[in-house]
Amino acid sequence: MDGAEQTPLDLFVVGGGINGAGIACDAAGRALSVGLCERGDFAGATSSASTKLIHGGLRYLEHYEFRLVREALQEREVLLAKAPHLARPLRFVLPHEPHLRPRWMLRLGLFLYDHLDWHMTLPKSQSVDLQRSTYGAGLKPSFKDGFVYSDAWVDDARLVIANLKSARAMGARIFARHACVRAERSADGRLWNIELQDPKGRAVRLQACGLVNATGPWVKHFLDEHTPVRTPKRVRLVKGSHIVVPRLYQGEHAFILQNRDGRIVFVIPYERSFSVIGTTDIPVESSETPVCSPEEIAYLCDIASAYMTKPVAPADVVWTYSGVRPLFDDGDDDPSAVTRDYHLEIDGNGAPLLSVFGGKITTYRRLAEHALKDLAPYYPHMGAPWTDSRAVADGELADAPSFEEAFARFVEGAVSVKRNLPPDLLRVLAHRHGSGLHDLLDNVRSVADLGRHFGGFLYEVEVRTLMRDEWAVEPDDILWRRTKEGLHMSEAERSAFIHWMREQTAELYIT
Repeated sequence: MDGAEQTPLDLFVVGGGINGAGIACDAAGRALSVGLCERGDFAGATSSASTKLIHGGLRYLEHYEFRLVREALQEREVLLAKAPHLARPLRFVLPHEPHLRPRWMLRLGLFLYDHLDWHMTLPKSQSVDLQRSTYGAGLKPSFKDGFVYSDAWVDDARLVIANLKSARAMGARIFARHACVRAERSADGRLWNIELQDPKGRAVRLQACGLVNATGPWVKHFLDEHTPVRTPKRVRLVKGSHIVVPRLYQGEHAFILQNRDGRIVFVIPYERSFSVIGTTDIPVESSETPVCSPEEIAYLCDIASAYMTKPVAPADVVWTYSGVRPLFDDGDDDPSAVTRDYHLEIDGNGAPLLSVFGGKITTYRRLAEHALKDLAPYYPHMGAPWTDSRAVADGELADAPSFEEAFARFVEGAVSVKRNLPPDLLRVLAHRHGSGLHDLLDNVRSVADLGRHFGGFLYEVEVRTLMRDEWAVEPDDILWRRTKEGLHMSEAERSAFIHWMREQTAELYIT
């Protein structure tokens, strides 16, 4: 049976990664009627496979990308304030390797990093004696000195969901697991006729005054296969893989490690009891589901083992994840040197079509703001920019002098109210749900009220909330994107959860 939407939307977004979600959220907050579709799970590809960093990109300074770094550093502060439950400041330790990069170069780069954003509130960089400082914890004793600087960490997949929930709260229509199979302008050129296909193969037809192509690695494919629009612009597809191992050291600091091939690799505390190591840069021709290869695993293990006291072997790896980054093709032959900047292109031959080439999670909000600025001539009634001063959904926590203290006060309040629940569980749930924790635990007075325990900190009450309110349908949506609790469960527990959830969703499709 065909479905049809009668009233044209102002703007329809194709793509449910961070850029599409950010654009839909921004547009909805400017009084535009908005729709968004995603053929798979939200953040199901690139946007859940990042290194989970909100950062200026210290290494981008070597390629003279000063504007990009400055914009990213400014956005780091904005995002820490917008989502204090999902993002947190993080100190990075850079061990000095004189034969790779000289001290003067590192000092200059860190000076620029500290001062490109004059309004930076995070601690500035400093030299450190690694053999006497706690920042040396985890490193081989042969590393005597280095530098420490500030950046931030974010739960990438949940940031996408938070933006989509914000957009929905402001009236946006969210089409989960709907593929856009056709988009063409009406005969008079004033509207886009759009056809979606729902999970059961049924057609949904709607119209919009403007269209956004935010399909990430598929941006060129979408134009070529589903629209009549052509462009000479291209993206370079680069696979980035990460490995997750049991925690390599005590402490909440991260490491940025230099390799002899000129690349850098991060080692970051991850999900309570693990370390994540990444990433690789492998040119690929296809945007199909990427897999971390044995060669990539060995590469990351070798780099980590060269620095860390505890060697890392492929047998230590408990999980891997890979994503394909769509980098704007600037002609550079070195994948690590290809710009991480974004480019927006508007086809204005009638109703506008805006396509997003490239981008990174740190600058998603600014990208969305730029996209709406480019679309403004087509929407005289569009509201003013607003996203730099309002929290995402569930991000309004307690007032406090710092991002960390705001979250700490919120958790303290939750612990005082829910005295019969383990404080560690409340902290984990607060990180995932922010102020939404109140609704999640509204009728919960004891652990027994949480329902079935699946393993780790995953309980039935949360799972049903994720299915009802956050478009989760498949087991992986919850185990590896909404919660990451798959890491804390045994194989038997994961299998039991998969069986249970598939029973619950046998006939369920959230639209």
